[in-house]
Amino acid sequence: MSRRPEPAQDRDPVREHLSPGRALEIDPLIENPDTRIVVCCGSGGVGKTTTAAALGLRAAERGRKVVVLTIDPARRLAQSMGIDSLDNTPRRVKGIDDSAGGELHAMMLDMKRTFDEIVEAHADPERAAAILGNPFYQSLSAGFAGTQEYMAMEKLGQLRSRDEWDLIVVDTPPSRSALDFLDAPKRLGSFLDGKLIRVLLAPAKMGGRAGMKFLNVGMSMMTGALGKVLGGQLLRDVQTFVAAMDSMFGGFRTRADATYKLLQAPGTAFLVVAAPERDALREAAYFVERLASEDMPLAGLVLNRVHGSGAVRLSAERALAAAENLEDARIVDQPDGKAGLRNSPDTYGSSESSARNVTDGGSPATEDAEGAAPEDEPTDHTTPDGERSVERLTAGLLRLHAERMQLLERERRTRDRFTALHPEVAMTEVAALPGDVHDLAGLRDIGERLAAGGTELPGTA
Repeated sequence: MSRRPEPAQDRDPVREHLSPGRALEIDPLIENPDTRIVVCCGSGGVGKTTTAAALGLRAAERGRKVVVLTIDPARRLAQSMGIDSLDNTPRRVKGIDDSAGGELHAMMLDMKRTFDEIVEAHADPERAAAILGNPFYQSLSAGFAGTQEYMAMEKLGQLRSRDEWDLIVVDTPPSRSALDFLDAPKRLGSFLDGKLIRVLLAPAKMGGRAGMKFLNVGMSMMTGALGKVLGGQLLRDVQTFVAAMDSMFGGFRTRADATYKLLQAPGTAFLVVAAPERDALREAAYFVERLASEDMPLAGLVLNRVHGSGAVRLSAERALAAAENLEDARIVDQPDGKAGLRNSPDTYGSSESSARNVTDGGSPATEDAEGAAPEDEPTDHTTPDGERSVERLTAGLLRLHAERMQLLERERRTRDRFTALHPEVAMTEVAALPGDVHDLAGLRDIGERLAAGGTELPGTA
């Protein structure tokens, strides 16, 4: 015999809304000493920075020495941690509970400074000075396309090689560029092995006038085109830069490849952060598929800013019907009471009613001897106008509740579409907060919600 489906009203909408197929367990992930790197990625505006900071704080207060690296140029991370500003040097965060022996540090990637540090570390002082003073290098290090992602790889590699941190939490830039650092080694290799670099290196490799003759005669068409596009002075700056950097190119490629392999290692965990919205979860699906194609270890999905309700058993349909009934009330809907007696045909105009409402002199009894209202005169809160005000307020609240329940249903459907496509992805859900997170207490609250797996939203207990 097949089992009859449960009635809709007997289901638990909280559990149905909040329980994904697989639960992502945050505490075992960040407490595991084998976990050394956690990378938070996702589209813009979904709370990656807050999630990364909350994870770092929770791990530190559970005994690990943590550094949070943000690549996002916005300064929300510094503000939430009570730091005036972040730069390329890890700064210790004060005010955390360090009773378990942990520490929390935070930093924000300074792309140009990271590039300068690489030059200074891998070139002799004379050559380093020539590179740092080169106009083309200054433009490249300040904002050349792809430089930020490569420098993020470099900084991550530097932090990991120092072996000073138990855990490194990386907050990535928004949108699909969050995974561009995965392509950095390949793009760098293509750049270094490209025809343009070989042409620009030719004079330095051949030496002196012979090299310039080769460049001017053998590649006259290409350099002529480059001169028109770049300008003669810029072309010379590029040549000088490439010649000075030639000995460092191999090191760039080697370090980038090593960091790429580090991201694939078992000690790394990627967390995709998304909101329960169609576009955000579409981006999350892209991240999941891309990470799988690159053999990157995905820990799971953090579904952020999930809404809840304290009255989930009252459906949107029933709430709307009740609101309409209150807003268009009829006599049959009125409860028994004095208003009903006043409007009743049995009492209206009767001698008994008139006798009660007329004084000895035959005047309406509007006031007693002291000028006070008689006992049976309705007070302000029982007047028809007062009752209608309460009804209107109640109807408005019912409509707000209906909107919230419709939002919950949309979020559930959106989440279910994602889990149907990616049932292998573990998930944790974090309740939406009434405001932004600005301090450690707020980050600590987010960390607790992350660890709880979103099994209980505010007001659903």
